[in-house]
Amino acid sequence: MKPDTILRSAVLAAQALTLTLALAACAGPEPIPRETPPPPVTSVAQADQQLAAVARERAAIEARFAERERVCYNKFFTNNCLDDAKDTRRRALAAQRAIEVQAAHFKRQAVVEERDRNMAAAEKRFQAEEARLAAQPAKPAPEVAPPPPPRKPTAPARAAERDARLREAQQKEAAGAAKRAANVRAYEKRKAESEERQRRVAERKAEKAAKAAKEAQDKAKAAQPK
Repeated sequence: MKPDTILRSAVLAAQALTLTLALAACAGPEPIPRETPPPPVTSVAQADQQLAAVARERAAIEARFAERERVCYNKFFTNNCLDDAKDTRRRALAAQRAIEVQAAHFKRQAVVEERDRNMAAAEKRFQAEEARLAAQPAKPAPEVAPPPPPRKPTAPARAAERDARLREAQQKEAAGAAKRAANVRAYEKRKAESEERQRRVAERKAEKAAKAAKEAQDKAKAAQPK
């Protein structure tokens, strides 16, 4: 056999061995969880327990994925190893998500049913109270005593009332007379002041006219020839 043929055979054998060892290293990945339906929920307490378990399991899944990812970077076929790890993580998270959705739905449904029960109980109590009140006899309306008739005033009371009205009329008349007298005085004062103003105006006009006449006379004398 030729030397170059022997060399090529050795290289191919080495590559085959390397591939075999790499496949052996990547074989044995984490078992992929089977997609089975989550266990049924029968109580709010069980739903709370499942939600808490989902939170813990999610943290564990992320931790296992991080460890698997670190191991994959040291292997020959890194991408294949990472793909297997991601698929395992996706399936595991999907299973936990199904459990979470079922538990959360049960809790919401429990809240709605509890509210409906409370409303039905309140309506039942209301109807019972309405029936009890309707069965009771109506209370009679309280009797209202008529107002007492007005008293007839006595003779002294009538005389006192008459005197009071008379005094009130006299006071009004006196107040009106005083007001009228004040109005008269104010009118007379305004009239006198107006007449005085007119007199002063007339005096000033007469003074101006006399002054103008004197000036005209003086000018005429001055204009005469000497």
